[in-house]
Amino acid sequence: MGALSELHRLATTIETWWPQIHAFLTSGITNAGSEGTSRVIKTVARDAYRFRNPQNQRLRTRTATTRRHRGHLNPA
Repeated sequence: MGALSELHRLATTIETWWPQIHAFLTSGITNAGSEGTSRVIKTVARDAYRFRNPQNQRLRTRTATTRRHRGHLNPA
């Protein structure tokens, strides 16, 4: 890829994400926390075949997303 093509891609990416970029630059706040929690919930849901009922899945999701347990997750 040429330099001009790379520059065009960068400009397109910035234009696409500008509202989110601007929100971060003006507020200093990101959605990283909620994205991380969402990832954990999706991981638990993928493993749902191990649960015999939905209540166990909800319990595992709540356990995995509480502050006390978040530091112990191994994303490997």
